Amino acid sequence: MTTPDLRQELQQIQTDPRIDRLVEELIGRVADKWTMLLIEILTENECCRFGELSRACTGISQKMLTQTLRAMERDGLVRRTVYPVVPPKVEYALTDLGHSLGEAFCGVWHWAEAHLAAVEAARSAFDART
Repeated sequence: MTTPDLRQELQQIQTDPRIDRLVEELIGRVADKWTMLLIEILTENECCRFGELSRACTGISQKMLTQTLRAMERDGLVRRTVYPVVPPKVEYALTDLGHSLGEAFCGVWHWAEAHLAAVEAARSAFDART
């Protein structure tokens, strides 16, 4: 399908404005590098405590980790489990919804792998011109 055909098809689709809003919000969420990194970490580790996530997600501040986890929990992507022990124990795990979002955006990694050389060549050519 060519780009004009895709554009025409998208214009013909009558979408629910709530779906449009959700798509925009989710694109914003996954465009945030911390969310995607946390999805990747939780996919690899099944569940993690806050400190484990903090160490695995290099460069994230405690405040940003807390905010990102809360936003992910609110969207139903992460399940937060609090155990009634002293000291408190809290674990985070992806929900089925979180796993499915990770799978949906896994294509970006496949695309990057397939097109790495082309992107690097384009960047080198551009940089050589400037």
